[in-house]
Amino acid sequence: MKHMDTIVAIATPYGVGGIAVVRLSGPDAFDIADRVWKGRCLSEAASHTARLGMITADDSGSPLDQCVATVFRAPSSFTGEDTVEFSVHGSKWIQRQVVDRLVSSGARPAEPGEFTRRAFLNGRMDLAQAEGVADLIAASSRAAHRLAMSQVTGGFSARIDSLRERLIDLASLLELELDFSEEDVEFADRARLRSIAEETISMIDRLAATYASGRAFKEGVPVAIAGRPNAGKSTLLNALLGEDKAIVSDIPGTTRDVIDDTREIGGILFRFYDTAGLRDTDDEVERIGVGRAHEVIGRAAIVLWLIDASENKKEIVSQIEWIKGQIDAQINSQSEIYNEAAHLIVFNKTDLVSDLDSYCHDSHDCHACHACLDSHACLDAHYSEAIGQLKEVCPGVDVLQISAKEGKNIGTLETMLVELAKTGHDPEAELIITNARHYEELRSGSKAMHRVLDALDAGLSADLISQDVRAALHHLGTVTGAVTTDNLLSAIFTRFCIGK
Repeated sequence: MKHMDTIVAIATPYGVGGIAVVRLSGPDAFDIADRVWKGRCLSEAASHTARLGMITADDSGSPLDQCVATVFRAPSSFTGEDTVEFSVHGSKWIQRQVVDRLVSSGARPAEPGEFTRRAFLNGRMDLAQAEGVADLIAASSRAAHRLAMSQVTGGFSARIDSLRERLIDLASLLELELDFSEEDVEFADRARLRSIAEETISMIDRLAATYASGRAFKEGVPVAIAGRPNAGKSTLLNALLGEDKAIVSDIPGTTRDVIDDTREIGGILFRFYDTAGLRDTDDEVERIGVGRAHEVIGRAAIVLWLIDASENKKEIVSQIEWIKGQIDAQINSQSEIYNEAAHLIVFNKTDLVSDLDSYCHDSHDCHACHACLDSHACLDAHYSEAIGQLKEVCPGVDVLQISAKEGKNIGTLETMLVELAKTGHDPEAELIITNARHYEELRSGSKAMHRVLDALDAGLSADLISQDVRAALHHLGTVTGAVTTDNLLSAIFTRFCIGK
């Protein structure tokens, strides 16, 4: 079998560095390593020990590089096979020469993900854990790292296994009935079967429902910065990123396409989108940008609606009413990809409001208006009626006053973003799925269990019910690799880097 030969690859990122690790794994790893090694014999070394020596450039023994060889004996290695890892100097030329030397001595260049695939085939990890390894390598925030670690350490697999155990018990009772079908006996109480099926569906659906948040935490929680032209969206993007990413201009319509970048805040990766100002326009290029802005808003998990606080009252009320219509339209056409978006009304450009007293209610004695602004009272109170109408459409909407140009309340905005991102699912507190394949298998398993409920309601026989139970078992087993095919393994592991 192909996985019985010995493979080699560079396990560290390709490029120049202090050191690079070349991994050799397979049944002949020690013999091949000793053929190129000058130093204490590696095949006699104890597992998990390191030895200093020289890799030779050819059979004559001329030196190629002085390095450290670490020995791992089967089954106590990453792959479950005999493994040697050479820590060589990080020259790209040296790395290539070491790999070529090991290949000429009997090893084969590894395919993408082949080391991890062997770990799976040798029982060192299940399929979900193997996929978690790829997510761990790609983790770009604390939240993504935590979710990947939960998968790598088996937390997700344990939950799936517990679900499969319930279904196996259910299937065994139904199969037992089939063995005694001629005697017309029921070993499984139908009420009890219904209860188990309903509980299983509930557990599967709760797990599947975390996918939207999990994907967002993994790829970056999508935050759309939206509003009318010249509301300060590009300035806010720059303030949130801490760099001049977008062009800032007083000319309306400067931003004509979506600009995006990421930043980690509070351990969560956010992907911010600066969108074109939303308005009707005869400019063809700007109209395309407005269309893309609507697409981004529709996909966002959080939408920041910017209002220019320096405008007159009539214009601001008009903008709030316009935002109400935008949110209403989005709620009615919410995408399945993300949970219902959170919305935040942001009064920007408060540094340009010259007469802050005019924003206060008559009953609000405001003589220290900057202090009043810090307490978020003035603008909220002045437009409470319009905002109240907005909250009828979107009860969870919140309001904040900032000055993106001067950095006023940007820290408060960041805190609110973290809290909004955690709404529903906290990446630090629960099990969340991030893998699209897992999500689809869970959905298929749920559908199979719903068919079980329908069969029970219809009073169908055990053999028909057991078919759908087995289908649910198949889908859940595919998640962890208890049920698998060569095509599935190839599809998963070919996405890995070669050295992993």
